Amino acid sequence: MLHFEERIQKFEYKLNDTDDQIIEFIMNNKEEVVGYSIQYLAAQLFTVPNTITRLTKKLGFDGFSQMKNSLKEEIIKQDVFTEEDSLSFNIHKTIGLIDQNKLALTTKLIQEARRVLFFGVGDTAPFCEMMIKNLKVVGKQAEYYFHRHDILYELSRLESKENNLLFLISLSGETAQVLDVVELAKQKGIKIISLTHFSKNSLQQIADVNLYCYSPNKKFNEYNITDKTPLLLVLRALSEFYWKASN
Repeated sequence: MLHFEERIQKFEYKLNDTDDQIIEFIMNNKEEVVGYSIQYLAAQLFTVPNTITRLTKKLGFDGFSQMKNSLKEEIIKQDVFTEEDSLSFNIHKTIGLIDQNKLALTTKLIQEARRVLFFGVGDTAPFCEMMIKNLKVVGKQAEYYFHRHDILYELSRLESKENNLLFLISLSGETAQVLDVVELAKQKGIKIISLTHFSKNSLQQIADVNLYCYSPNKKFNEYNITDKTPLLLVLRALSEFYWKASN
């Protein structure tokens, strides 16, 4: 289950200034809000109940009552230990982060793009190759690059007015080679899709569309053993959405 703060990050692209004010009040008064009626909360915020109902639905709840129940569970469980970064935990967290609206937007951008370029480094690079194959099966040609100088060269040759798309995979969202690439793409006016671990990071702040998985950095005996299964889940969900849209 996503915590309230996580829902805010997941759906932040839907929120307006009024939503932000309501959210700030709820964040600062969680334990009180769970005992409020929607009418009382609206009065405290000098707004109307319908505004709060719309916000709860933007955050993925059925309505105000479900949001209150979710907040109650958070308060009860906040001191209870959960085994984070286990395979099961990461998978369930990632499934909760998959946003159908963002899959639809990403699919539309890929379909309309003249050229689609994928870039990832290290352990994420093979996932770029996998996505190329998944797009190819429905006739969409795309390209992937493993080396920074290759992708920078290709981007430098693209015209700013062309409808091109860059898809970047970086779990940390802080990989230096990836950030170099995204800066050039921005200068060229190229649309950017990012896929990162669910966190505030440099890449997701620059990209036009942010896709998330839940895969925190993890090391064992100095080896990077960060779980890549969540990454695969998101790309599979995107591929299936794209296949259905293409048919």
